[in-house]
Amino acid sequence: MALERRATAIPWYLWCAALAVTSAYIGGYWDIAWHRSIGRDTFWTAPHMAIYACGVLAGIASAYLIFNTTFGPGGAMRAASVRIWGLYGPLGAFICAWGGVAMLASAPFDDWWHNAYGLDVKIISPPHMVLAGGFFGIEFGTVMLLLAFMNRANDRTRAALQRLFLYVGGTCLAESLLLKLEYIDRSDMHSALFFIVVSIGTPAILIAIGVASTRRWACTIVSAIYMAFGIALLWILPLVPAEPKLGPVYIPVTHLIPWEFPLLIVAPALIVDLILQRTGTWRPLLRAATAGPAFFAAFVAVQWPFANFLMTPAARNRVFGAHYMGYNTRPGSAYANFQFFAREANSALFRRGMILAMLVTCLMTWIGLHAGRAMRAIKR
Repeated sequence: MALERRATAIPWYLWCAALAVTSAYIGGYWDIAWHRSIGRDTFWTAPHMAIYACGVLAGIASAYLIFNTTFGPGGAMRAASVRIWGLYGPLGAFICAWGGVAMLASAPFDDWWHNAYGLDVKIISPPHMVLAGGFFGIEFGTVMLLLAFMNRANDRTRAALQRLFLYVGGTCLAESLLLKLEYIDRSDMHSALFFIVVSIGTPAILIAIGVASTRRWACTIVSAIYMAFGIALLWILPLVPAEPKLGPVYIPVTHLIPWEFPLLIVAPALIVDLILQRTGTWRPLLRAATAGPAFFAAFVAVQWPFANFLMTPAARNRVFGAHYMGYNTRPGSAYANFQFFAREANSALFRRGMILAMLVTCLMTWIGLHAGRAMRAIKR
């Protein structure tokens, strides 16, 4: 019985890689809350350490796999590996190693950037993009690593790996939306730009992970993991005392300020799962032309009225968190006054933007279908 459990157990280095992507996402979200509540007071903050722990953990897992495969006795592992610079290992391990190096290299760059251009800057900056590139490298490498083991596994082991694969897929979705926060807050939710930004990448990630996993309701599970992360952090972080250390302070803050209630991606994900289950024999182009508009329509149908709700006093509580605002939120802004911000100058531009958002959703759906099919063949 013990031998059977050992045969179906997930290796520690796969858990280590999954922990790495979890640490980076929680650290990234926590860091945004830190900036909204305290400001960037020093490089050596707890959120920064959680972020960079991702690079360390990924480095440990990938180094073990690469050096053990290259110099260890495992002939079977080497047969299922690639060779790079004279070293052997799963392709995902090499990608994770590159991502870890990029993440750790971004640390001094980020510290210099803040010293040169200010302690509190935007999410999208050159050092943050190097950091994000490294993190996405680790995420992609972890996905590739899990695919290689999952696609070679027997049925019992595959089921366990499949669950871990969907969990990592949920963190991928969560992190991709975390980088877009400056364009998808509640004041933007009635603009076409909001739907364009959300549509870039989101359906592709959901559908690629869902198709590759071959599991029913995979897209719904992945989106539910994203929502669970968002809700948990929304409810937990305000329990931590905090006060601003930078100025100007427009709104008094006494605790960590989280981001907003997560987007209702789970609704369109459920619709896409239903469509994918019934169109398995269709060509990818036809499936994309069906699932893409359905995803877009379902997302608009749930997020638009939910955005209206977030602007009401009923959402200004600990459950929905609409009353949380960073210390540097200007009192005269649309955000502070619970108003929608018009990104498009007129209704014609809005309609054009919404059509573009739907077309981007269809394109992302098509990419996700092809990527998911290709991911099923990965075994190295």
